[in-house]
Amino acid sequence: MSWQLAVLRRSLKRTAYPVMGRVRNWGIARTAFRLSAKLAFRSVRGTRYVQAEGALAPGLFVRGRAEPKPGVILYLHGGAYIIGSPGTYWELAGRIARQTGHRVYLPDYPLAPEAPAPAAFHAAVLAWEALLGDGLRPDQIVIAGDSAGGGLALALLAHVLAEGQRPAGVVAFSPWTDLTLSGKSLKTNADTDVLLPAARVHEIRDLVVGALAPDDPRVSPLFARFPNCPPAFIAWSETEILRDDAVRMARKLRDGGAFVEQDVQADAPHVWQLFHGMVPEANASLHKAARFIVAALARREAGS
Repeated sequence: MSWQLAVLRRSLKRTAYPVMGRVRNWGIARTAFRLSAKLAFRSVRGTRYVQAEGALAPGLFVRGRAEPKPGVILYLHGGAYIIGSPGTYWELAGRIARQTGHRVYLPDYPLAPEAPAPAAFHAAVLAWEALLGDGLRPDQIVIAGDSAGGGLALALLAHVLAEGQRPAGVVAFSPWTDLTLSGKSLKTNADTDVLLPAARVHEIRDLVVGALAPDDPRVSPLFARFPNCPPAFIAWSETEILRDDAVRMARKLRDGGAFVEQDVQADAPHVWQLFHGMVPEANASLHKAARFIVAALARREAGS
């Protein structure tokens, strides 16, 4: 573990973790997340940001200064389906865009509890359809996301595969894939997760699922089917409470015949990739993900 990661873990445990454990006003929580993101996350040089228009709005396109390569990364942000927005993820998207050379599209999907499931899922499907309507083929798109957005990315993947559409690949950082909350790590890692309080997971889940059953594949892709699944990149930390969500998801895809690249960190915060530019382990993980994305889109462009 780098000294930067050790410092980050201690800092999150003393600051973010207590806040996550007691916040009740979600409007204030969203504002606080947006402001903290501006203060904490370093800007990425050599990137441009354009508000999406037409059927792709609301959302944000992020790209490098050079002419982007063919293909798009559809990135669904995290935040437990309750907080987060393109405005809190534009820097992570900027790092991915610069390292891959591809555009990143961040749709602004509706949040619970005002808009419980399946609102976010329906918005993700519309974002996918809007990209196709903009002239992209399915195999020119990599679906990606983190935490709840990682689960949403996998739920969208299952949906489009069922429609006979095969993306170039999928990337999920610390995905939340099982809203039945059956993963053992929710208990075994309750004392080692420095960001997500395990005691609040049931409460958050109940705000999110709406009228859906917790095992509905639209919120729990662990229970979905993935026929003809494209390559997947899944990252998790051994000490986070959502470890088993990621581990079981990777196993499910692999057992179904998909190629799955795993990026496992022994002791890191949930979605440590957000701390790019500050923590070597975050830089390394994003570099691996970028390499995967480039290869996936290049492979589809070559027709293989």
